[in-house]
Amino acid sequence: MVAFFLEAGLLLILLPWSSYWERNYFAVAMPWIVPTLVNPFVRGAVSGVGLLNLLAGFSELAPVFEPKE
Repeated sequence: MVAFFLEAGLLLILLPWSSYWERNYFAVAMPWIVPTLVNPFVRGAVSGVGLLNLLAGFSELAPVFEPKE
């Protein structure tokens, strides 16, 4: 589960700001959705969800590095 959260978080943080975001299947199939996809607020919201995923991954990984008594 940790790997999923970390990978999904990194993808959701980086992907909305890449050129692939504007050239994906949904943008080609439904051109009317492109203005919404390229909106900086939508990109920021998706990146925010990615940040939450990344934090969830790190919070699940933290007990591994805690010292045991």
